[in-house]
Amino acid sequence: MAKTLVIYYSRRGQNYVEGEIKELAKGNTEFVVEYIREAVDADVFEIQTVKAYAIDYKQCGKEAYAEYKENARPLLKQYIDSVADYDCIVVAGPSWCGTYPMAVLTQLERLDFTGKKVFPVITHEGSGLCNAPKTLEKCCKGATLCDGLAIRGIYAKSSKEEIMNWAINHLLEV
Repeated sequence: MAKTLVIYYSRRGQNYVEGEIKELAKGNTEFVVEYIREAVDADVFEIQTVKAYAIDYKQCGKEAYAEYKENARPLLKQYIDSVADYDCIVVAGPSWCGTYPMAVLTQLERLDFTGKKVFPVITHEGSGLCNAPKTLEKCCKGATLCDGLAIRGIYAKSSKEEIMNWAINHLLEV
């Protein structure tokens, strides 16, 4: 059985859901990650920035856009030093500016992905995987990019079966 690590960022607090701003105690990506972990007994690493993003949804969007335009690499509270012990790496996060939050890139660019299988997972409100696969091709040198999963944020909590089936079908038999 393949050994899997999920590296993820998830936003709690104000999120855009069905055309409205709503408070979420748990971010959409966090639900997806929990289901993947449960399906394949994956290890997980949550990316947390030193400087927290604004609680206000619109202000957070402005901060995310500024980081994207500057190609910034926000500092993280903690880093993974190696993925050597894993066969499969799932990179999960919300779609911000058509790709992962820049904090995800901060972590990925520190790692050697040679010989690893990397799977993009994105939560979104209509953009699908967007540019996440291209981002992973650039950041995960030496990896084999595999089929990803895009889940609309509004359905993240209620998509347990779909997410677990994807994980079992893609991550167990590598």
